[in-house]
Amino acid sequence: METSNETVKNKVVTGLTKIGMAIKSHAWQDAELQKLTPTQGQVLSLLRSRRNVGLRLSEIAEGLGITSATASDTVRVLVDKKLVQKGKAEDDGRAIAIKMTEKGENKADSIASSPDFLLNALDELSCEEQAIFYQGLTKILRKLQENNEIPLLRMCVTCHFFQENLKPESDKPHYCKLVEEFFGDRNLKIDCPEHIAQTI
Repeated sequence: METSNETVKNKVVTGLTKIGMAIKSHAWQDAELQKLTPTQGQVLSLLRSRRNVGLRLSEIAEGLGITSATASDTVRVLVDKKLVQKGKAEDDGRAIAIKMTEKGENKADSIASSPDFLLNALDELSCEEQAIFYQGLTKILRKLQENNEIPLLRMCVTCHFFQENLKPESDKPHYCKLVEEFFGDRNLKIDCPEHIAQTI
C-alpha cells in the first residue's frame, strides 16, 4: 500500500508531466507563429541568454541536450534564415562561435514573451508559496543535473562562488563570493552569466 508521501510524489510527477505537455504544446504553437521549429526557437532562446558572447556548436548541443548533428542542422537553417551568423570565438580565434543577427534578436525577443500563460498561472500562488515552490524546483533541478538527466544549468547551487547556508538561522543564509553578499532562497539563480562550475 502506498504511503501518503508516495501518493503526493506521484501526484507531483503527474502534475509536472501535465505542465510539460502544456509547455511543449505552446512551444509548437509559438514556433509555428514565428515560422520556426521548436528546436530552432530553443537555439535562439539559448543564444539570447548568452547574447554578448555567442556559443560554439558543442555548447548549443550541450545546453539543449541535443546531438551535435541536430545542433549543426538547426544552426545551418537559422543561418539560411539570416537569424544567426558564424564568426570567430572571442576566447579562441580558431574556433567558430554562433551569434544572433539583429533579425534573430528580434525573433528571440518575441519568443521570450511566450510563457505568459505560466506567469498568469503562477499568479494563483502567494509570494510565499512562489518562494517555496522555487526553492523546491531548484532542488529538483540540482538533483536532475547531478544525475545527468538534464543539460548543464548555470545555477547558484552548482557554482564555484556559492557558499550554502553559512548563516542557517538568517533569512539570507547563502553567500556569493563573487559579489560578496549574503542572499536568500528566493534570490537563487538558475541561469547566471557569471557561473563557474564547482570542481570536485
